[in-house]
Amino acid sequence: MHSTPRKITRRTLVAGAAAGGAIAFAGAPAHAQRCPPAGPRTKGPAVFRDLDQIDIDEGYDNDVYAFNSRTINERRVFNNRIALSVIGKPERVKYGEAEIERVDIYKAKQPNAPVMIFIHGGSWRGGRAEQFTVYAEPFVKAGANFVVVDFTNVGETNGDIFPMVDQVRRAVAWTYRNAKRFGGNPDALYLISRSSGSHLASCILITEWEKQGLPRNILKGAVMGSGMYDLAPVRLSKRSSFVKFTDAMVEQLSAMRHIDKIHTPAVIGVGALETPEFQRQAREFAAALKAAGKPAELIVAPGYNHYETGETIGQPYAVLGRAAFDMMGLNKG
Repeated sequence: MHSTPRKITRRTLVAGAAAGGAIAFAGAPAHAQRCPPAGPRTKGPAVFRDLDQIDIDEGYDNDVYAFNSRTINERRVFNNRIALSVIGKPERVKYGEAEIERVDIYKAKQPNAPVMIFIHGGSWRGGRAEQFTVYAEPFVKAGANFVVVDFTNVGETNGDIFPMVDQVRRAVAWTYRNAKRFGGNPDALYLISRSSGSHLASCILITEWEKQGLPRNILKGAVMGSGMYDLAPVRLSKRSSFVKFTDAMVEQLSAMRHIDKIHTPAVIGVGALETPEFQRQAREFAAALKAAGKPAELIVAPGYNHYETGETIGQPYAVLGRAAFDMMGLNKG
């Protein structure tokens, strides 16, 4: 049985942590739906916990558990064109020297407005900032700036995730230092992400900002949907065909292993129809935050697969969008 969602605010998260940890909207076991349902087969040797190679490959292949990924992408493209015609093109500003190192800034009309930074997904292999005007529109209309980060992908880094993490960290630091220039409030900086973008976002959360002369609590909250927080099992999957995982990458870029460095209230979201591994990653990351007394909340959304969960970033009355609006105080009256 799924419990009834309640308003998510930074105060709620902090209170939840003080009371003993993460608040889970849903505590039921995973009930992912493979498409089509798997037929009978002989299970092979375990490669991770009780999962054989097929299990682990499918556990990190979202298309196996989501029949409509292409459909969702088509409607994102369609709705993105409409959103662009409504709110107009963003200001595109560089945060680094490489051509891709740019942020797209969709500005709120209000001065000193809060800032939401978005880190896109795409299996570390795809996605560009210009594709997400549709996510920006509701935030801008509600009175928040929306900043979309562009960064390289593993096809451009020879399979290395480290440069991508470095880029998104620098983009967040740039946004904090330059928020006032575009009408943003540097003391009201938030983060939202999905899929592999949530892995990158979790690496942002474990950044030791004080070593850069920045506040430890540079981010006032984060909403991370459908992410991977421990790369060890991912390394064993067929994703290793395009990511050159190393021991250092798994150790340094797995937020699960650096819970002590996280000082940002976080909402961890996942769809109940996502792969069992994506659900497990979300639940275990939230549980680890809870055990460490960190302000965190788990949302397991019934009826949503991986791509449908991500789509809700642009929907202020659905899973990730609602969590973000509540966290930022944008859902008023």
